[in-house]
Amino acid sequence: MGKYDQILRDDEVITQSYVSDVQLASGKTLALITLENGLDHNRPNTLGPHTLIQLGEKLDEQRARAKRGEIAAVGVTGKPYFLAAGADLSKVNEIPDRHSGRLIAELGHEVLGKLSELGVPSFVFINGLALGGGLEIALNANYRTVNQAAPAIALPEVFLGLIPGWGGAYLLPNLIGIKNALKLIIENPLKQNRMLKPEEALELGIADVMFDSQRFLEQSLSWADQVLGGLKVKRKHEPGMIERTTMWGPAVSIARGMLEEKIGSVPLAPYRALDLILAAKSGTQKEAFEREDQAIEDMIASDQFRASIYAFNLVQKHAKKPSGAPDSALAKPVSKVGVIGAGLMASQFALLFLRRLEVPVVITDVSQERVDKGLAYIAQELEKLVEKGRLSTDDRNRYLGNLSGSLDYAAFANCDWVIEAVFEELEIKREVFARIEQVVRPDCILATNTSSLSVDAIGANLEHPERLVGFHFFNPVAVMPLVEVVRAAKTSEEAVATAMKVAKNLKKTAVITSDSAGFVVNRLLGFLLGEAMRAVDEGANFEKVAKAIAPLGLPMNPFDLLELVGLKVGAHVLDSMHAFNQERFYASANLHKLAEYGKLLERDGRGKIKGYDPKAIEIVGNSGNGGRSEAEIFESVNLGLAREIKLMLDEGVVHSAQDIDLCMILGAGWPFHLGGITPYLDRTGASERAFGSSFHSPMIIGVRD
Repeated sequence: MGKYDQILRDDEVITQSYVSDVQLASGKTLALITLENGLDHNRPNTLGPHTLIQLGEKLDEQRARAKRGEIAAVGVTGKPYFLAAGADLSKVNEIPDRHSGRLIAELGHEVLGKLSELGVPSFVFINGLALGGGLEIALNANYRTVNQAAPAIALPEVFLGLIPGWGGAYLLPNLIGIKNALKLIIENPLKQNRMLKPEEALELGIADVMFDSQRFLEQSLSWADQVLGGLKVKRKHEPGMIERTTMWGPAVSIARGMLEEKIGSVPLAPYRALDLILAAKSGTQKEAFEREDQAIEDMIASDQFRASIYAFNLVQKHAKKPSGAPDSALAKPVSKVGVIGAGLMASQFALLFLRRLEVPVVITDVSQERVDKGLAYIAQELEKLVEKGRLSTDDRNRYLGNLSGSLDYAAFANCDWVIEAVFEELEIKREVFARIEQVVRPDCILATNTSSLSVDAIGANLEHPERLVGFHFFNPVAVMPLVEVVRAAKTSEEAVATAMKVAKNLKKTAVITSDSAGFVVNRLLGFLLGEAMRAVDEGANFEKVAKAIAPLGLPMNPFDLLELVGLKVGAHVLDSMHAFNQERFYASANLHKLAEYGKLLERDGRGKIKGYDPKAIEIVGNSGNGGRSEAEIFESVNLGLAREIKLMLDEGVVHSAQDIDLCMILGAGWPFHLGGITPYLDRTGASERAFGSSFHSPMIIGVRD
């Protein structure tokens, strides 16, 4: 029985390693290994155990050939569009024990490490997507080229509750320097899992050279020939002794402090990654790889990793097959969009529609001044994208050519989709839609961005309420990936299908909800914010309440969130939810007083939060440590969330607990390391204490020792 037999699976989709000899212009021979899984062009290569073992065998063969003088170099590339998307995560929840987790890490190190032990130079031609283990293939080689059209390059492991475990935590900082490595390994994964573009990979020094997509392989082979002929490759960010001795430790310490301030100390993966990066400044590669093996073993054995994979599968798989979605063939084509309003939210809508749908967009408001301000904002944002190199001037000009503003609703006459972003007041929204209905075509879909009002109530006076659908964005519009598509009692299947298609074309994840107060995210956040204000009103100070709720791991404490959305908006949401159910949702008179005052937080001259505003503390009437204990506050929040989610499922607000989990992850920043909110409440026992059962069947939340 081989060392790795216990981690082999018969159902692995194997990425084959095909070897072909390439005669270079110099007459030298390069053995080119092409990774290919045999699936369609939408399915990336993945690196399971069978795949790695076969790649290792091919590399051993090339090492023997190199020793015999048959080849001068080895290159690795992938099938069109993909190098590799890393380890195969599809069966990761079935890893039987922590030792198996370690074996996966050891196998990756053993195989990829062969790229630096061939006896001849090794090259990786990053022809397409390179994520996680896919990028680590390249890092283990001596030289790297990158395709200008490669869609994404990243080490996303920390985002998934892991660490770069096949050499990345050691090789990357020693290639591009400590500050750049911290950005790629820690900062980017925690920024909505940000990916690098090829130009960025080149600038950082991950790739040595970049070529265009038309002749990428040909140019890469020619460049490899030049390197074999003596071309010197300079790497401007490769760390020297001064960086290692004076900058390395302080950079990691600063990053640790920033992490603690931003996400607290509960998540395991970022801090374990920091430990590995710190240790990478010295010692041997063998020692570093052994540290990574141990880290992977520990991480895979953790509850947090299991929770992260649950969340990852929701975002990657469940989101692609939305529950309750009608036949997409019912969706109406959208060739022109109307946006009612020209304020900040409405202008963000218009910008998104321009860039993603690439159709004409018209905005309107109550005054020419407001319309002009909205148009100017959109133009400025497009210009910023040009300056950052993220948008060409031709595209900028094309988008501006598709943008117009008007005071006359008649400008919406030939629109296929009209969305409102006016004040969250029922009568205002009713009046706006009543006027719009008189000018738009009979087949135009009307959408409301309401966050808490009833869609049916908004459309009560419409002649055709069936074409009104809820389409609730989250702020900031360009960044937040969720849209709640609200199917009201009278909403047609065509309207819902069109909304789902629009959301998809906007590159948003859509979850269908019923027309219930607050839908999903605001219903749960409304409860959470109400409970936070209840605790304050009972005598607890802001710091105590924020600390009590902190273990939930949300990106903002309740009071920072209230100030972000606006105290008046927050008070309005809490009032709406209180009107929905006075027993379960708390409305605070103090919050209205804070809204009138206008601020809750105190900031320094640079806008950084210093603490709570003294006047705000005076308004709520307490600065002490009264009221319930932190544990009691936290327990009441957890029990209340569990009860509310159970009621939402019983009411049919969404089709499944997974829908609620997805909404909270993408719309409220629920942390990946806790998984979805429903399995979290199951694990902590809150669901059992709240309603005597659980949302899910018993889950394996750890692995056996």
